[in-house]
Amino acid sequence: MERISRYRWSAVALLAGAALRGVFLYWHPVPAGDALAYGDLAGNMLAHHVFGYTEDVLLPTLVRLPGYPAFLALCFTLFGSANYVAVICIQAAVDLLSCLLLGKLAGRLMGSRAEMATLWLAALCPFTANYAAVALTESLSLFCVVLALFALERWTSTSRTTWAWPLGLALSFAVLLRPDGGALAAAVIPVMLWVSLRHDTMAPRRWLPSAIVIVVVALPLLLWGARNWRVFHVIQPLAPRYANDPGEPVPYGFQRWYRSWAVEFISTVDVYWPYDGREIALERLPARAFDSPAQRAQTAAVFAQYNQQDDPSPAIDDALGRIAAQRIAAHPFRYYVALPIAREADMWLRPRTEMMRSLPLDWWRIRRHPLLSALEIAYAALNAAFLLLAFGGLLRWRKQRWFPQPALAAAALGYVALRCILLLTLDNSEPRYTLECFPIVILLAGFAFSGRSLTDSRPSYASPS
Repeated sequence: MERISRYRWSAVALLAGAALRGVFLYWHPVPAGDALAYGDLAGNMLAHHVFGYTEDVLLPTLVRLPGYPAFLALCFTLFGSANYVAVICIQAAVDLLSCLLLGKLAGRLMGSRAEMATLWLAALCPFTANYAAVALTESLSLFCVVLALFALERWTSTSRTTWAWPLGLALSFAVLLRPDGGALAAAVIPVMLWVSLRHDTMAPRRWLPSAIVIVVVALPLLLWGARNWRVFHVIQPLAPRYANDPGEPVPYGFQRWYRSWAVEFISTVDVYWPYDGREIALERLPARAFDSPAQRAQTAAVFAQYNQQDDPSPAIDDALGRIAAQRIAAHPFRYYVALPIAREADMWLRPRTEMMRSLPLDWWRIRRHPLLSALEIAYAALNAAFLLLAFGGLLRWRKQRWFPQPALAAAALGYVALRCILLLTLDNSEPRYTLECFPIVILLAGFAFSGRSLTDSRPSYASPS
């Protein structure tokens, strides 16, 4: 009876999660921006067998990885060209499957109470549900994280080599969706090798699962790198850092100048994205973008020239580079330490409402929009609640010496650590960059509700076969 009751509550949680995703789907506008760019790549793959963008002519590109365009191409083939509604419905179903797998994983680690808590938290988390309703890579990336952790737990618990295949596919697809998805493979594969080394037997079969995963991850990247070499004659197995095709100029001066002051996501929207094509008002820059009145006047002159042509010429980029050099020389600690930490804190702690177009980005200006600001502050409080619950679950798991899965703990926490280190190197602050850590946040938050009492904290592993 208890199992039947648990199944019923699981079904209710999934139905509630489906309803929440349906609400976001109803509220979201038609696809735009990156969604249309991915759709253009998918359409050209189907119509012309070329991975490229349609401008005046069809041009091949390598600024995006092929994973999400291939997913869109498959959806368009099955459900009709540019059928983004079908795409979003499939993403919502995949996201609910992520919730179910995450709950099952929590149940194996911490018992039935943790399973139910994790499932409900995952199904009703508005931050992940929100992205299931837009045609972007996030929902599939989240599924890859969950599937990788689920398969890793199954492999370490059962020693069945067959679990290496879904694990390898999850890691491989995570990289093909986004270049930063490589952090997942970088966290999981060393853990697999460590688990194999814990056994005395020298049988080659103990290395087979790790070998399978490495090959499954490496092969698509080698093929993609070979394509880029054939088309562009460059070695590029991933997408380039600044999303530029070979031969396209990179505004390094602007990048350094922007990193010398930027923190909030609103600066990404007002300055970082508009650069190279749209006018930028000096009033959008915060006071910390200027170290002196003279520097403000110098910056104003550069942007007055830029706004006349809406084109970042080499002269403009050089001028911004010189301003950046002055600012970095005057405050190196601010540039190399304080601002990167502040940008990452903004990604973790701000209200995760960036995809809700009706809500203002300057949520802290309460007098301008008191009701909307109150809603966003509530979102920020909910985000903080998830993080605090996750911290409590982390302490509980640590107290139990990571029983029964220290290998899984190493992979999960290693992934979060690697991703946090990677985010410190980024120029622009976007909350969605921390969203890929939320499966682990939700898993740990579910642990905070566990009533499990463990008497044996010694992990055991079956010999891999």
